[in-house]
Amino acid sequence: MSELQSLVEETVQVYRDRFGSEPEWVAAAPGRVNLIGEHIDYNDGFVMPMAINRYVVIAGGHCEGAAANLYSVNLDDAAAVPLDATARPRAMHWTNYLRGVIALFAGKGYVVPGFNAVVQSNVPTGGGLSSSAALEVATATLLESATGITMDPVEKALLCQQAEHEFAGVPCGIMDQFSSVLCEQNHVLLLDCRSRTFEQVPFMNEDVSVLITNSGVKHELSDGEYALRRKQCEDAALALQTESLRDVNLADLLKQKDAMDQTIFQRAHHVITEIARTIAASEAMKTGQWNRLGQLMYESHESLSTDFEVSCKELDLLVKIARKTEGVIGSRMTGGGFGGCTVTLVNSEHLDDAMAAIAAGYSAETNIQPAMFATHPSQGAHQVAMTAAAS
Repeated sequence: MSELQSLVEETVQVYRDRFGSEPEWVAAAPGRVNLIGEHIDYNDGFVMPMAINRYVVIAGGHCEGAAANLYSVNLDDAAAVPLDATARPRAMHWTNYLRGVIALFAGKGYVVPGFNAVVQSNVPTGGGLSSSAALEVATATLLESATGITMDPVEKALLCQQAEHEFAGVPCGIMDQFSSVLCEQNHVLLLDCRSRTFEQVPFMNEDVSVLITNSGVKHELSDGEYALRRKQCEDAALALQTESLRDVNLADLLKQKDAMDQTIFQRAHHVITEIARTIAASEAMKTGQWNRLGQLMYESHESLSTDFEVSCKELDLLVKIARKTEGVIGSRMTGGGFGGCTVTLVNSEHLDDAMAAIAAGYSAETNIQPAMFATHPSQGAHQVAMTAAAS
């Protein structure tokens, strides 16, 4: 039985126990890991994420009244959420992600019926794997079933992004929600964050695994530094007299180096070179040049560490250890930085030994036992057939 199927069955059983009936709909939406293209989505560039085999699952069914009666298995907490467009966020509350999607759904004129729902997730939180986006997208997918509406996938992703902005207060780019909605099994998503067009790049090679390693740390400055990096990128674009760093090539940036603030130059240097690396990485994957892809990942990490300054000693250590480990093809930090996870490509035949070696080396230096799991590109958001949910 797959991890997703097991999670679905557990969630359905909790629904039965809590509400005394069978759920009518089950929705699933995955977290994501970004293979390359970090801090690029808000700079109109290209990113290359994939869905991971960790999901948010929501089981739901009609009920009387004008509210969504929600229960979180992970938090063992229940709450009722209004179904109209006037709903507002609650301070630091887990329902804000669902509350925002429901309110924006209603704001589009869709009539959301009263419903009961049980929410459960195995997407790790706090590691930059987009657990919040998965929750938003799972909610929107459930609402599609509840209302009989099928949204355009891009519209659905943008609605979920808006919910994160307005109800969670996080000024995220488009990558997380687009990934959870649009990713396909055995493919990575090459997403143009300006045009919002995308390409499904095949990742069919079972001989290569994606290893996600959680450093076990999250430094407190992360939220403020994320906003600062966005501002610095805007300042760099202003200094270069362009609307977006997407439109600047490396030669033009280098010509302006002496006239720019050094920090602002470094931020722009990361963005411009990372966009080029991401395009090169997609071509390497298409042509099976895995070692080339791995080298681009190492270069990406170095740029994030030195030019963009969003890594930390723990992430740098994980990449350093991975680079010396047999079977590793490439490794880099992934997500916003200042802690969280690394993403590593590993030859599948060496996966178990590589995981043991990375964990041992990291633990010896930090006294932290890192959480790790391997994945292949997984299916994006979908409605789970009730026959599968009931089995």
